[in-house]
Amino acid sequence: MSPGAPEDKSPWVYAQIAMVFPAATVIGWLIGSALDRWLHTRWIYIVGLVLGIVAGFVELIRTAMKDS
Repeated sequence: MSPGAPEDKSPWVYAQIAMVFPAATVIGWLIGSALDRWLHTRWIYIVGLVLGIVAGFVELIRTAMKDS
């Protein structure tokens, strides 16, 4: 392999990228729902969902940039 050629990504990297976004979204939603039950509110789950989506995108971009 030449020094400037990109390396082939492992299948595990693709599996990680495919799982990070949904997992972060679900975890954010679950934490928000738990806080809603604990604090007797009805809107915190939306904040948890949005934060989970943002965290999923950040981790997805980090993983893609690290392995590129």
